[in-house]
Amino acid sequence: MSGPLDGVRVVELATVLMAPFAGQLLGDLGADVVKVESDRHDAGRIIGGGGHHQISGAAVNLQRNKRSIQVDLKQPAGRDVLFRLVAGADVLITNMRPAALERLGLDHGAFADQPQLIYCEAHGFRTGTADAERPAFDDIIQAETGLPRLHERIGSPTAFMPALMADKVSGLYIAQAVLAALVHQRSTGRGQRVELPMFDAVLSFNLVEHLARAAFPGGEAGYSRILSAHRGPHKTLDGYVAALPYSDRDWQALYEAVGRADELDAPVFRDPRLRLEHPDVVYGSLASVIAERTTAEWIELCLEIGVPVAPVPTLDEIVADEARHRGVVREAEHPVVGPYREIAPPIIFDDTPMSVRRPAPLVGQHTVELLDEVGFTADEIAALLATNTVHRAQEVPDVQL
Repeated sequence: MSGPLDGVRVVELATVLMAPFAGQLLGDLGADVVKVESDRHDAGRIIGGGGHHQISGAAVNLQRNKRSIQVDLKQPAGRDVLFRLVAGADVLITNMRPAALERLGLDHGAFADQPQLIYCEAHGFRTGTADAERPAFDDIIQAETGLPRLHERIGSPTAFMPALMADKVSGLYIAQAVLAALVHQRSTGRGQRVELPMFDAVLSFNLVEHLARAAFPGGEAGYSRILSAHRGPHKTLDGYVAALPYSDRDWQALYEAVGRADELDAPVFRDPRLRLEHPDVVYGSLASVIAERTTAEWIELCLEIGVPVAPVPTLDEIVADEARHRGVVREAEHPVVGPYREIAPPIIFDDTPMSVRRPAPLVGQHTVELLDEVGFTADEIAALLATNTVHRAQEVPDVQL
């Protein structure tokens, strides 16, 4: 199937998770994604573990819809390969640090003869600043953007979010930026340099609700409803449930159903603004109510009276149960690693559906194919292989999806 980006070529010069996640999203949308890899170890291929040294439990989805070419960019001939690949591309995505790009002669200025190119570079911190060359992984950006300290506001120890949130949020921003630049490119014929500093992306994401009163002089940051130790999920007689009476109608319906409507006479329950400003009071009351029944009873009651409610399963329970994952996880077959769970593309297009057209490749699996595609002769390809300028996978699968 052809997605909405059918005909768009993206060169991904990136490692680990942030930019490869953006590449995966663009590939799922139909782009032809060429992954340029070196002989250096890429942590993005081992995240999540698994039996294969190149295709881990994360990589089997993260690297899908891509073709891999392995190139030594330290050699002039290797850089020539990259320039030939990019010459026919719409987009180049990289998360190499600015100094490394400049040292290799791969900074934006090196592609000045390709005015149609969208050159997207993602770094920890904005270029041209004192922090531009600092190494920045998910933990570093979470720390710098205040995410660990939010836990303190609910009485918990300072801690990172238990997810690679900074990487994934930044990857989403990269994909969004590339899509916007493609619209501009299609209407004007011009590409442009696009920069995505992780710090800027994650801080702006975090401040959507948490800038709160600090949006005005003298106010304190932090969205009060979220920053309550009593927010939940709440403990039931036999487990947990997420019940969220949000509107006046919700609170009235729930408390009437359990015979505690008299509590709603308090001003803190009657005024939506006061409910938001005093979440410990209202959620503390709700916690005491939830503790009186089982999870199943609460789900049945809340569905009956129209109050938002959900069970609180573990990730393992969700992955193993189709009724819980609702088709987001599906069974697939990889030509090298065998059966695996595939994460279904999450956006539904009626006319140009997203799809998984290629399994995650081995490093260098498409080296020869891509070199031939951009015009290298058989003799030139042989020479590049003989000088170790490029490499091809030693374990090429027999089948393609």
